[in-house]
Amino acid sequence: MRLAARPLASLIIALCAAGAPLVHAQTSTSSSTAAVNHVEWSRNANIYEVNIRQFTKEGTINAFAAHLPRLKKMGVDILWLMPVQPIGEKNRKGKLGSYYAIRDYTAVNPEFGTMDDMKRLVKQAHGLGMRVILDWVANHTAWDNPWVSEHNDWYKKNEKGEIYPVTFNEGPEPEYWTDVVALDYGKPEVWKAMTDAMAFWVREADIDGFRCDVAGLLPIPFWNQARAELDKIKPMFMLAEWAEPKLHEQAFDMTYGWDLADVMKQVAKGKADADELKRVFTHPDKVFPAHAYRMRFTNNHDFNSWQGSDTELYGPAFKTMAVLAATLPGMPLIYSGQESGLDKRLAFFEKDQIDWKNYPLEGFYRDLLKLKKDNKALWNGQYGGALEFIDTANDKVIAYRRKLDGNSVTVVANVSAVPQQYSLGGAKARKTMAAWTWKIDTKQ
Repeated sequence: MRLAARPLASLIIALCAAGAPLVHAQTSTSSSTAAVNHVEWSRNANIYEVNIRQFTKEGTINAFAAHLPRLKKMGVDILWLMPVQPIGEKNRKGKLGSYYAIRDYTAVNPEFGTMDDMKRLVKQAHGLGMRVILDWVANHTAWDNPWVSEHNDWYKKNEKGEIYPVTFNEGPEPEYWTDVVALDYGKPEVWKAMTDAMAFWVREADIDGFRCDVAGLLPIPFWNQARAELDKIKPMFMLAEWAEPKLHEQAFDMTYGWDLADVMKQVAKGKADADELKRVFTHPDKVFPAHAYRMRFTNNHDFNSWQGSDTELYGPAFKTMAVLAATLPGMPLIYSGQESGLDKRLAFFEKDQIDWKNYPLEGFYRDLLKLKKDNKALWNGQYGGALEFIDTANDKVIAYRRKLDGNSVTVVANVSAVPQQYSLGGAKARKTMAAWTWKIDTKQ
């Protein structure tokens, strides 16, 4: 894979943008604008998604643990583990099944290891200064989860009174998750059982929070009370797989930033430009409170398995999109294998080991993550600087600045496949930027 742009460190140069006209991104007008005190360690953090099954030849927790020093050196702060619990066998998809078909909420998949392995992993991560959050599937269970037989009334039923597969009818065609069945959150007993199961992992394994699968399909009051109960054990960090401002009022620190990710995919294909990128922030479909963290990413397990690898989605634009994801407002995510130029779709229901290729992009990510950590203007949510767009007189070149407490970071990027000329803020002098390259200026 040929990726344009030189190493990040060589591109931190001064930009003649002083006094340039600015367009400010929209500020919060949502119903929840009061400051929220996120756990201190999250304020300038990044997040790394761990696919245990595909990470190593062994596909175990212990084999993954050997990578912790490498990930720490790369600058990773938060480890998001995809579900580690036993996977249902009834109506299983593929040979190994989906991580998201949970058979037992308070156990570890024996294919991955043991609860003691999990405890050691968390302890080792903590010793290196990293935090660990666990992917949590609260909306549905496997067909052979004991709750199905022991608490049949906890599940959604069809008109015949039968438990049925999770079904979605909102899209152009119905979508059936045939390996899982949906819990009924109209039952208070479900609230307690699920909250207790989450608390188990905090108490037993000392995890630091949860990434909550399809969080918007559950009642927000459930999440609010769950967060309150978990915080009594230790302060939590909560990520919702959803994009709804109200989730930030009490329960969640961070939600998915699909808005930017979807536009970046279009930009990489030449179907969108800098104006569409700016509109994500100047004219958002939903306005989030200033304290909300938004997760910014080029890929994750869903994108990779079902939409495409980095090569398919971005081609030579990949590094440029990663720079945008790391410097625009939000917390950047790295998915397992991206530091090695992950160029294939990882099979979701089978064993499909990542080809690490001597980690060719590890230095690139190390520079990006250090840039974010060292510059307060790039910190997350209310702790970072406001976003100001700079006119470039070219809709193929995006420029923006973030400033806070004397720290300033300015980014200029050619978001097209051909060289572009641009000027900053109405300046007469024009510069040329090669295809898919960027320039970054930092000032303290």
